[in-house]
Amino acid sequence: MNPSLLEAQAVALTADKLDQLLQKLFDLSISAGRHIITAILVYMVGAFLVKVINRMVHGMLNRRHIDVSVQSFVRSLVNILLTVLLIVSVVGALGINTTSFAALLASAGVAVGMALSGNLQNFAGGLVILLFKPYRVGDWIEAQDVQGTVREIQIFHTVVLTVDGKQVYMPNGSLSTSVVVNFSKEEVRRVQWKVGVDYGEDVNRVREKLLVLFREDGRILQSPDDKQPFVAIDALAESSVDLVARVWVKSADYWPVYYDMQQRIYELFNREGINIPYPQRVVHLVKE
Repeated sequence: MNPSLLEAQAVALTADKLDQLLQKLFDLSISAGRHIITAILVYMVGAFLVKVINRMVHGMLNRRHIDVSVQSFVRSLVNILLTVLLIVSVVGALGINTTSFAALLASAGVAVGMALSGNLQNFAGGLVILLFKPYRVGDWIEAQDVQGTVREIQIFHTVVLTVDGKQVYMPNGSLSTSVVVNFSKEEVRRVQWKVGVDYGEDVNRVREKLLVLFREDGRILQSPDDKQPFVAIDALAESSVDLVARVWVKSADYWPVYYDMQQRIYELFNREGINIPYPQRVVHLVKE
């Protein structure tokens, strides 16, 4: 056979295979491009629907006057579920078998669940908090050496805003099993001051002056009997007679009354000539 003819047939076969390869690459590119465009459209539409559904859930909870704490928890849960569904939909639009993907997610979920068992405890803790309501959104609490206002109760964490503007994320699991002090649970709170006066002062006179000062402040409760202002000698200290003063106010007025009254007590003592003593020591000199 003519060598040139064989060479021509080889070139033609190579060109045919190259054409088939290019055609397959073109078909794959068209298919992949179609899947990518579909996935982008699914993501855009899905993200829009997630926002709409979140707003609908938020509006429905508001209309039904659901507790704010429950609202934040439910909104967080719904948003996570919708986000997971959106991810699965996008993966399906890319042409990946969602059944296999779901099996992979389940296997990964078991492994992640074992690694993140603490988060499962936090989730259960969040349910306990919503069920028994040791605190609500807007309450002032103290837990784990942190004081602040509860901003949100999420699935895994409670967000607390401290007085100096820091957001602290506290795990629900530890909050549901540890000591939590709720300063907003009761409508009224007791405010207390301790002041010292000289041993030579008329304690009854000081007591009456303080009671008058308390009666003039409309924020301080004057009834019932167990909530009336109280002043008494607390201790006979080394350098002073220590008086304790206690009044009851609404929880919202606690800090304003505390700081305002401290200044008024100081001004009262200066005006009435009531001495607040410095620490004193008596020194005996012995001549040898």
